[in-house]
Amino acid sequence: MAENKLPPRHIILMGPPGSGKGTQSAILSEKLGINTYSAGELLREATLSGTREGKAIKKLIDKGNLVPAKYIVNRIKEKLMEPENLKGYILDGFPRTLDQAKVFEKMQKKSYFQKNNLCVDLVILLQVPDDYVIERIIGRSQCANCGTLYHEKYKPTKVFGVCDACGGKEFTRRADDTYETVVSRLRNYRSVTAPVIPYYEEKGLLVCVDGTGPIDVVSEKIRKIVGY
Repeated sequence: MAENKLPPRHIILMGPPGSGKGTQSAILSEKLGINTYSAGELLREATLSGTREGKAIKKLIDKGNLVPAKYIVNRIKEKLMEPENLKGYILDGFPRTLDQAKVFEKMQKKSYFQKNNLCVDLVILLQVPDDYVIERIIGRSQCANCGTLYHEKYKPTKVFGVCDACGGKEFTRRADDTYETVVSRLRNYRSVTAPVIPYYEEKGLLVCVDGTGPIDVVSEKIRKIVGY
C-alpha cells in the first residue's frame, strides 16, 4: 500500500457460509468505528417497513423466489447514503451474485458516491475448505436465554451446559444447521457466489485470508491488511 494512500474504509467481506464473515465483520466494525451491513438483514428490515418496495420484497421471499439485484442494491444505497457512513462501511456477504456486483458497480459511479469517495477499496475473501465449514456449522449452538454463540469444539462453554454470559442452561441450534443443508448451501455458493471472486480480483481489490484459525488469529490477519 502506498504511503500517501489512506487505509481502506469501504470494505466487502466475502466467504462461504460458516467462514466467519459475520464474526469478523463485527470485530472490524468495532475497531474501525464504522457500520457493517448484511444484505440478508437489510432485506428482512425491508419486509417490515411497509413500503411498496418492502411489500414486493416480502412477496418474493415468501414465495421462495430470488430477490432481484436492484432491490438489494437499493437497500444498500439507502444505508450508504446516510451521513454516518461517509467515514466508511463494511458489507458482509454482499454482493452475493455477479449480477449484484455489476449493479452495485453502476451505483458507485453515481455522482454522490464519487464525490464522497464511497467506492469499495478492498474486498477480503475468507478462504475455508468445505469440510471445515461443515464441522463449524453443524457444531454451533446458542444460549436460548441471551443468544451467546458457542461451538462444541472451537468455543465450548467454560462449564459444560452452562452459558458463560448469563448462566442459562438451555441451548438451541438453527433448524437448517444440518449436514444436508450445509452441503446444499456450499454447492449454491460455488455456483452462484464464486464467480464474484474473479470479478473483484480483476479490479485489483481482492485479498485472500485463511479463515481456518481461531477468531483472534484471523482478525489479526485482517488487521494487518486493513492497517488499523
